[in-house]
This record gives sequence, C-alpha cells and structure tokens, in this order.
Amino acid sequence: MAKIVFIPGKNPKPPPAQHRMQLWRCLLEGVRRANPEAYADLSGRSEDFRVAAWNREYYGVESSIAEDLPWVDALLHQHGPTAQDLEDAREWRHRATALTYMLADFFPRLISVFANEAARSTIKETHRYFTNMGGSAELAHAKVMNAVLPSLEASEPVLLIGHSLGSVIAYNALWLMTHEHGVRRKIDTFLTLGSPLGMQFVKSRLLGSHHMGATRFPGCIREWINVSAVGDITALDASLSDDYREMIELGLVENISDHLGRVYNHYRSDEGLNPHHIYGYLVNPAVGQLISEWWYRSSAKRVDPLSSGTPSSS
Repeated sequence: MAKIVFIPGKNPKPPPAQHRMQLWRCLLEGVRRANPEAYADLSGRSEDFRVAAWNREYYGVESSIAEDLPWVDALLHQHGPTAQDLEDAREWRHRATALTYMLADFFPRLISVFANEAARSTIKETHRYFTNMGGSAELAHAKVMNAVLPSLEASEPVLLIGHSLGSVIAYNALWLMTHEHGVRRKIDTFLTLGSPLGMQFVKSRLLGSHHMGATRFPGCIREWINVSAVGDITALDASLSDDYREMIELGLVENISDHLGRVYNHYRSDEGLNPHHIYGYLVNPAVGQLISEWWYRSSAKRVDPLSSGTPSSS
C-alpha cells in the first residue's frame, strides 16, 4: 500500500500524535476540496500517513496543540482566501522582508544589522542545522530514513512531503540514502512546500554540494514537485526546477516541476496571515490535487523492487 511520509519544518511542534492528527485533518480537507472521490478513498487510510517527528529531540521542548486548534478549525471552515488574505499576501512588508532575506542569502553578516526577528530566527535555525550542533542534523536525517526505508524495502510507493526546513532535511536524507547507504529504490514523489532549497545559503551547504556529476545529488527520487505560496518569504527563490535541472540531465529524476504564482496560503492566527504555515499549505486544493493524483497513480500499480515507476509482474 502507498505511504505518505511528512517531514515538518523548524520550531517546536505539538506532541507527535496530536500534531499528526491536525496535519492529517488538513491534508484530507485539501484533497476533499480538490477531488471528493480521492478523499473518500484516502480518508480511511490514516495508518498510511507517517510523520518523521524530528523536532522534539532537536529542540528538547514541545508546543501546545491548544495554540493551534482554534486557527486550524477556522482554516478548515474557510473555503478559500478572502480579499484581505490576497492583499496581505502581496503587501509591501512581505516584499521588504523578502529583500532582507535576499541580502542575507548572499551577505550573511548583514543579518544582525537589517533582518527582523523572524528573518534572524529562520536563518539562525538553518545555520544550526547545517553545523550539526550536538548531532542534531544526524538525528533529523535518521528520523526521515527510518520513516521512508521500510516502505522502499517493501516496494511501496512513497510520497515524501517536506515543509520548509523539513524539505532540506529530507533532501539531505535522500542524498545519504543514495550515496552512503546504497539505496537503489526510488521514492515515487518528493513534494516540497514552502522550501528554501533554492536559496544560495542553503544550496551551498547541502550534502554533496561540492561534488561533481551524479554524486552531487540524491538519486532516489522519481519525480519532484515544488509548491510555493504567494507571500511565502521562506521560499524566496520559489522555482527549484532551474536550480536542480542537472538532476534531470543526469537521469537522476524524471521531472522537476514548480507550482507557484497562484497558490495562496490563507492560514491566520492572532499574529495575522502566515503564508508559510503548513496547515494552510495542506488545506489548499492545489496541493490536494497533487496528492490525490499521486494517490490514484500509486494505488493503481504495484512497484518493481528496483524502481518506483515500473509495475511488477507479480
């Protein structure tokens, strides 16, 4: 049976079981809005949704699910962005903050001078991960591999969803699986949401970034789909297909596609609109459609042990 594996982004998260439940609620609602038939099929497959919960060990603390619930409920009852949501996603303060990220991407020393607290926090967390403080990056990679490898070994199609810093962790874990663990099987689809993988600061620090040729990239992805919401400054370089085109040229991945420009994340809390929040991404029908298409495609075939794309004769 096909499996969905989700990798959360930065910051402490609620207890894993509680967080997983809200993620699943939002994912199902996004699928329902895009394809009610797929929703009817997928809604009974909760056991096939896994979360590689790396945050608790990484930060040593958890957040309260009670802080999320009112805003998740409001999100689920709102069937799309309002005019105010659209305006807020495009407003100038997001563009000004985006300029800060762009400068910091090429001139990290400017962070402490120009960046606001949110920007400093994001870049600080990314730096902490890349320096592997206390083995934190290794722990996160292990969480991803432990969630993905059993399904690959069982020849099950896998949809790997990485949000924000979680997409970077997932990418590096896939590189390790390819080049240090010798994994030949491919995950069916790598879906990145609000990903900073296009940022120079990130690209230059990825595992394999100083290699040449095929060893520079993961080799266990069949298809890569990237989604960036309007106003999501973490995904400042919203297009990844140009940054990783060499993976296609080398035959490491069949396709890399970007979905951007018309995707609006209308998650709100008492802090206002947050175009980067994972709940808002998952409930979006554009993401729901991608998940439903993968679900139908993967459920219609059995997978050959050495490929994610070839039906088995058994």
